[in-house]
Amino acid sequence: MGNKVRIADVDQVPEGTAAEFVAEDRIIALFHVDGQYYAMDGVCPHAGGPLGEGSLSGNVVTCPWHGWQFDVTTGQHCLNERLCHPTFPVTVEADGIYIELPEAISE
Repeated sequence: MGNKVRIADVDQVPEGTAAEFVAEDRIIALFHVDGQYYAMDGVCPHAGGPLGEGSLSGNVVTCPWHGWQFDVTTGQHCLNERLCHPTFPVTVEADGIYIELPEAISE
């Protein structure tokens, strides 16, 4: 079980848009697609671009730096089947949008 973290109000991410938030020192990209919210690691694995600032077309986000594309519902890279970007479970409650982050690994 992970850490449940509130990251946004529901009105902060209108339908068909993306936004960037910080949760427990991690950058999170939050997407609102077809009435559902999806969260993924907000740092593009190619060169560290801000996925939460990328353009969203349907369920595909395009990194604004170099054009890498990911399916926001699964984290799957659109051209390389071996590359899947981390995603996080999302729940919507009366007081906002929450994501579940993995527990920190202790040494």
